[in-house]
Amino acid sequence: MSDNESYTYAKAGVSIETGNALVRAIAPLAKATRRAGADADLGGFGGFFDLKAAGFTDPLLVAANDGVGTKLKLAIESGKHHGVGIDLVAMCANDLIVQGAEPLFFLDYYATGKLDNDVATAVVASIAEGCKQAGCALIGGETAEMPGMYSEGDYDLAGFCVGAVERDQVLTADKVAAGDIILGLASSGVHSNGFSLVRRLAADKGWKLDRPALFDQDILLIDALMAPTRIYVKSLLPLVRTGKVHAMAHITGGGLLENIPRVLPDGLHAHVDANAWAQPRLMAFLQAQGNIEPEEMARTFNCGIGMAVVVAEADVADAAAALEAAGETVHRIGHIAKGNKGCTVKGSMETWSAKADWSATHHG
Repeated sequence: MSDNESYTYAKAGVSIETGNALVRAIAPLAKATRRAGADADLGGFGGFFDLKAAGFTDPLLVAANDGVGTKLKLAIESGKHHGVGIDLVAMCANDLIVQGAEPLFFLDYYATGKLDNDVATAVVASIAEGCKQAGCALIGGETAEMPGMYSEGDYDLAGFCVGAVERDQVLTADKVAAGDIILGLASSGVHSNGFSLVRRLAADKGWKLDRPALFDQDILLIDALMAPTRIYVKSLLPLVRTGKVHAMAHITGGGLLENIPRVLPDGLHAHVDANAWAQPRLMAFLQAQGNIEPEEMARTFNCGIGMAVVVAEADVADAAAALEAAGETVHRIGHIAKGNKGCTVKGSMETWSAKADWSATHHG
């Protein structure tokens, strides 16, 4: 620029106009997520929520925040953005339900070097879809255009969710007892963790992402990998409110091995039997491609189980029936016993392609 040229924000790479156009495009998406307690009108400096209108009398608030991780890089490289917003909501909302809390409202943060309204609108539409699945309202967010901070085409996402639970219904570790049974709810795929390993395999093994998957000719490999995280809120909430759930663990980074101990008290150990459910073909594919040991699978991927639900043995039949009626696939995957706080996942020869009986333990 010449010495006397007039500088503008647009010349520095930030378009106020593009940002305003995006807000106009996403306003109806946010409105579609309205629920009791939320008006979901965007544009103010903050979002209001009315707990009384949502039906709570003496609630505790529970908050969670998360991102989507390197799954975003796959979305960007493949141009498939329509599921990552569901992942974003799922990572937060599933973390709230495990504490007994109903997700109430959600805020998102979208940052990029140069705003591409088609991409941004697709992402926010998928966040709104995730909010509908979780029953929470999208009441605000931030879109940041930051030239020089991100490579061309890249963007990052963060999500923040607040939920509430009546004081006497909070789920804490003290409800768990020896003899309790662990039910596993099927995952919809890789969910949103382990993708640094997935992407490394894709690069090293030269996967053709836009071709049918080796393990399922009816789906493209990229679509199998990008399947959005299952949101378990609506199927679990009624069961939680019956008081029959002792604890739940959302199976994310660290897998079954490291997430289950997070909801156990001292003196109790979770035992998970990998023979108890069929390994999904996608997980078998990842394992074979990376020659991954079963113990590493147990601490890296969800291995087909996206949520662990701990109930008393006497309540297993009722709980499983209720969850199946709500659309979940339920497996009885293990039990709780006295021992050092932690989790052991074990399987026999050939389970998860093992060449011998195996077991992996994590002390939490």
